[in-house]
Amino acid sequence: MQLILDVLVILLAILLITLILLQQRGGSFGSLFGFSGSLPFLQRRGLEKYIFLLTWAVAILFLLVCLLRIYI
Repeated sequence: MQLILDVLVILLAILLITLILLQQRGGSFGSLFGFSGSLPFLQRRGLEKYIFLLTWAVAILFLLVCLLRIYI
């Protein structure tokens, strides 16, 4: 059981790193003109939105598997 959880943690970590690297960087272009946050017209749409949501899902799953690994 521990071996399966170890392999799952490694695979989830690799997937999480990949998803984070696939995301677009926030625009530092907006900060040049005094906008502190994201500009209102730069919302996540399409594939970018699904990558963002998948990143959160994988991060939560990674956390749960790590906690399960600690207690087993």
